[in-house]
Amino acid sequence: MALRGIQVLELGGLAPAPFCGMVLADFGAKVLRIDKLSGDLFGTDDILAHGKLSVALNFKTKEGIEVFKKLSLQSDVVIDPFRPGVMEKLTIGPDDLMKTNDRLIYARLTGYGQHGPMAKSAGHDINYTAMSGALSFLGGRSDVPTPPVNLLADFAGGGLTAALGILMALYEREKSGMGQVVDCSMTRGAAYVSSWLSRGFNTFLFCNKRGSNLLDGGAFYYDNYRTKDGKWIAVGALEPKFYSNLLEGLGIPEEELPQTTEFEIGRAKLEDAFMKHDQHYWEKVFSHLDACVTPVLTPIEAANHKHNAYQKSYHTFQDGILAPSPEPRMSRTSSARNPGWKAPRIGEHTLEILKSVGYQDAELEEMVGTQVIGVCDTTSKL
Repeated sequence: MALRGIQVLELGGLAPAPFCGMVLADFGAKVLRIDKLSGDLFGTDDILAHGKLSVALNFKTKEGIEVFKKLSLQSDVVIDPFRPGVMEKLTIGPDDLMKTNDRLIYARLTGYGQHGPMAKSAGHDINYTAMSGALSFLGGRSDVPTPPVNLLADFAGGGLTAALGILMALYEREKSGMGQVVDCSMTRGAAYVSSWLSRGFNTFLFCNKRGSNLLDGGAFYYDNYRTKDGKWIAVGALEPKFYSNLLEGLGIPEEELPQTTEFEIGRAKLEDAFMKHDQHYWEKVFSHLDACVTPVLTPIEAANHKHNAYQKSYHTFQDGILAPSPEPRMSRTSSARNPGWKAPRIGEHTLEILKSVGYQDAELEEMVGTQVIGVCDTTSKL
């Protein structure tokens, strides 16, 4: 496991920070999710918490803050999901913690970054994607820009980018011996992962109105088509050889529909063709033709598809949650992910972890009684 021996303190938050912690846990890091004493709407059912340990602390108490500081002394990484200034107000910002642990990697995951006119503004993925410039590319032929759910800013530009920053900081620490702050803005991150789009703006790739370009649903040979059973087929036959194979599979003579055909005329012909049979029929036809044609699958269908099943691309945790397997796959240091993992209950590991850093039973009993720390029913008794 590549990250064995790395301890992470993940402050309980919404999707981006938990995803960052999930990636680190999947590859061997010991991730302590720091939860509130009682979960709120998002705190009780974190579907990205499998394999993490839950420690419940009351940050409204001085003692709870001191517990967190003690944990930070033996940790390599802190993941901060809050708006700028929140952690400083609690006296657990990077300047506070790195005074006593100068090897600490302090990752800050925010919507708009630590500084600037909008730094403390509220927002969600749709706002960050909009501000990044990326949303203007998305939505196909609709007049309405359409976000790709919350994948772009929250996960690609947020949690995954933060994990990348943490790994780079850990690598650099091997040379310098010093930690550092990783400042990850989801707005900047969404822009960065969209670099190809931004750099291609006003080139042949994106020179027309949204939905009328090569890759945004404009080209009829790069689009999705409904089948007879109401399902969908994805077509990505950009290159001439793939386009020829596409027409062969559809039974359309190439002279009848050259690739230079006007987009809307070509789209109408492909719509008619794909509606003649169901999705399974077309998948079978194109399984023998290299045409870049694939079925549009739901997660359950994807997990059961013969290729993904062969690759073991999905698995089901013991609590019934279907999950994609960790990626990438390493030749020597395999993933730590175990289908037997479960999402912890809030405070499930509080006593275990605090004992490991030196707290005695009497201290823990007092802190439970004064609601400095929280435990759950499954926690072993003092």
